[in-house]
Amino acid sequence: MQNEYVLQMKDIQKEYYGNKVLKGINLNIKPGEIHAIVGENGAGKSTLMNILFGMRVIHDTGGFEGEVIIDGETVVAKSSEEVMQLGVGMVHQEFMLIPDFTIAENIKLNREITKPNFVSKTFNSGSLEFLNRKLMNEEAKVALDTLGMDIKETTKVAILPIGHKQFIEIAREIDKEGIKLLVFDEPTAVLTESEADNLLKAMKALADKGIGILFITHRLDEVKAVTDNITIIRDGEHIKTVPTSEVSVEEIAGLMVGRQISISQNEDMKSEAEIAALETVLEVRDLKVHMPGEEVKGIDLDVKKGEILGIAGLAGHGKIGVANGIMGLHSASGQVKFKGESLAIENTKASLARNIAFVSEDRKGVGLLLDGSIEDNIMITSMQVKRQFLNGLGLINKPKVRKHAMDMIEQLDIRCTGPTQPTRRLSGGNQQKVCLARALTQEPELLFVSEPTRGIDIGAKKLVLDYLTMLAKEHNVTVVVTSSELAELRAVCDRIAIIAEGRLEGILLPSAEDVEFGLMMSGEYHKYKGGNS
Repeated sequence: MQNEYVLQMKDIQKEYYGNKVLKGINLNIKPGEIHAIVGENGAGKSTLMNILFGMRVIHDTGGFEGEVIIDGETVVAKSSEEVMQLGVGMVHQEFMLIPDFTIAENIKLNREITKPNFVSKTFNSGSLEFLNRKLMNEEAKVALDTLGMDIKETTKVAILPIGHKQFIEIAREIDKEGIKLLVFDEPTAVLTESEADNLLKAMKALADKGIGILFITHRLDEVKAVTDNITIIRDGEHIKTVPTSEVSVEEIAGLMVGRQISISQNEDMKSEAEIAALETVLEVRDLKVHMPGEEVKGIDLDVKKGEILGIAGLAGHGKIGVANGIMGLHSASGQVKFKGESLAIENTKASLARNIAFVSEDRKGVGLLLDGSIEDNIMITSMQVKRQFLNGLGLINKPKVRKHAMDMIEQLDIRCTGPTQPTRRLSGGNQQKVCLARALTQEPELLFVSEPTRGIDIGAKKLVLDYLTMLAKEHNVTVVVTSSELAELRAVCDRIAIIAEGRLEGILLPSAEDVEFGLMMSGEYHKYKGGNS
């Protein structure tokens, strides 16, 4: 007989060194139910998941109070492996993939399929069997097809863009047998709208098979679209559990942050005539970028001083490649001029020295020194490139570093224990703010920001977007924002460049019709208009 709940967490409480971070959380998930947990960064979602999966950090810090019940049985797990054996899987926000392995090898990792050979038969040893790559590839392809992924399963993970890597994480969990509950931790944070739609459809299909799904996300429209129930937590407290149909997005946001939050239209957007009259600060001609999965095939683009220019497009079409190529993170060719002078696009340090800053979409792989402190991460680039934060003897001026870090923590509302906290221990959204703080410390004239609101809750999202708007409006900083969130680009940008199939499809004002954005992003705009660009 099937148990009523696949997961129950009763009155969960947790302290870290006298600081109570969970204050009585209750969670009940039925088989086939999609249940969302929402809350701001730092609300306690990660700690709750660490408890569910028996993570060592919980047991090393005094354990927890309360009860975890999986499929009707009370569980006191000492490791994530124990929980996984009970049929609970997790899709992480940050990737746990082996780059040099193929997609199929990553999906089948630790569950490889083997076939006997002469040697294994002779010695009667399964450990001497060969990998059955044909069957592994076939089963991996089934998982990829479930997610609508049109990609060869024999492709190496190392060359995939971030959005594709997220799908591989999900495919690996889908492929497992005996799954009763799947935890999705920000699975759509790096996906475009079309990719996210495919994933949400896959989640519904899994739920229809009786698998319970715990959905952790900051995208409240997705919560409304697919979930049955929502649990809202704030500052470690259980605020409310409610059927999704009974609350609006605005009500959920208000419960999350204790105040009403919305991302409003930037009223200071420049008109087309005002933009045309501005000085051109960045000239891009025939830019080609060899970024695997995000190749740019030759674009021309002019960026005006003090504007916020958005770069949009579907995943894999090259939007991410533009900033990465200009900043020298991937091989690129073409001519780029900054303030009238040629820019060495394959020399990152030279670009940084010219007051150009970059916030990467890959915060852990590129943006952060994970074992370094918050203050070290904030100051490191400025110290290396511009010799800031050094005294007359060439040594680090620690009081100056500390003061500046404290200022940035306050300005960007970085939720932490202090400037010396290792960035690895921050939530994803707060790590993103540290990346932004590092870029702002360089006092840039031109700022490239890729996926600035990835994995950030709605309150922090508004703070970051308002901050970018303030930089352009009050400090005349030119901001180029690459994002999968078209609605956010339309809220803050003066113009939005659409990249399709590695080329510039066109540039639109944020007030353009929805159909124009849709046609450009699909590469059909000029056919629709009856001509070519």
